[in-house]
Amino acid sequence: MYQDETLVCKECGQEFVFTAGEQEFYAERGFENKPQRCRDCRAARKNGAAGKAPREMFTAICASCGKEARVPFRPREDRPVYCSECFAKMREE
Repeated sequence: MYQDETLVCKECGQEFVFTAGEQEFYAERGFENKPQRCRDCRAARKNGAAGKAPREMFTAICASCGKEARVPFRPREDRPVYCSECFAKMREE
């Protein structure tokens, strides 16, 4: 009933095969649309790698222990910044 079908990935432009087995799997689950991405691009997207720039990190001094801390936000003068260890201790309390 199903036959292998060659599709083009909308992410990388490479051709990939939508196998008869995959088509049957899609049909059993009620999926109506064919996959638009190849296996590698689907995996990258699932892992959050697609389209995301590396997170910018900022350096600050921990308000508790005085060590240097790397944080994913721009520190402000009016708010304390804590290193990972001190932040974890504060959360436990």
